[in-house]
Amino acid sequence: MRILIVVPQQDHASGNWVTARRFQQGLEKIGHRVITLEIKLQGEASFQGKVIDFAPDVALLLHAYRSGKPWLENMRERMIPTVVMLTGTDVNHGLDDPQQSDIIQAVIEQAVFVILQNPIIATALSRNRPTLATRLKTVPPGVILGEEIFHLRATLGVSQELPLFLIPAGLRPVKGAIGLLQIFDQLGAKGEPFHLAFCGPVLDEDYGRRFRAEIETRPWASYLGVIPPEAMAAAMRSADVIINNSISEGLANSLLEAATLGIPILARNNPGNAALVRHDVNGLLYDDDNGCLRHATRLLEKKYRQQLSRPDPSYNPDMEAKELEAILAEAVSHRPKIQIIASSG
Repeated sequence: MRILIVVPQQDHASGNWVTARRFQQGLEKIGHRVITLEIKLQGEASFQGKVIDFAPDVALLLHAYRSGKPWLENMRERMIPTVVMLTGTDVNHGLDDPQQSDIIQAVIEQAVFVILQNPIIATALSRNRPTLATRLKTVPPGVILGEEIFHLRATLGVSQELPLFLIPAGLRPVKGAIGLLQIFDQLGAKGEPFHLAFCGPVLDEDYGRRFRAEIETRPWASYLGVIPPEAMAAAMRSADVIINNSISEGLANSLLEAATLGIPILARNNPGNAALVRHDVNGLLYDDDNGCLRHATRLLEKKYRQQLSRPDPSYNPDMEAKELEAILAEAVSHRPKIQIIASSG
């Protein structure tokens, strides 16, 4: 198959790009020709030309709104079968957002299949939108650990003994970076030994400015900017705990990597995180700020962290690619049906 993967224009360290690269690598490994193209929300003529030149058998859109909106505006008449992968932002915000919901619904309706990688969210979506259930597919997530070297503690200038919390997340309100600083203020006020390290692209400029202003007042916290995805595994191996304070989440690649490596996870309890974190087994889930503070205090103890260090090898990228291949192949078989729909609409 000739497979086109479409991602929204954003920093290439973002979760969408990490997923797209993994999908492409897995599908190419089993013999398919794959290209990944990014698209601006408003679309662009050059994108359409690249698609026409490649002549894909099927398109996989990552992000129903940010990839799907310009796809509908630019490519609807091209009659290319599409499969849409819903992100956490689509499900948790877009479907209820008056400015996005109609577009997401239109994208879903024109897709042959809709993909999710989080079984908890898939079950809830099937229950809430029964008309979608027959076209909803769940693909088990895979992980490909990068092999680049990154000396996290040397970069931060902290000792091997100091408890180090790493927060890999783009800087935008939903990820809760500023809130996390405020939670850890209470540990800092007690003089507890720890360091909080944030890494990830700035995805919201105003939030990024406010975050930088906040972190400058806290000597026990640092912002590392973007760590290349290929070096993230090395950075995590030097950390004691990986934190996810997102208000809502789909399925964070950072937590998939942490679970695979056996790095204890501290995460806000939402359907995205609960699919990966087994409470008191490979990490801890919290429902509010007080819960986060309480669990963070427990994780200062090395012995307890060791109890939660349980590598999970089950996130197989080869299995992920095969499941994805089967869905895309079935979508291609629907091509005549898609042509009829496109020509009538």
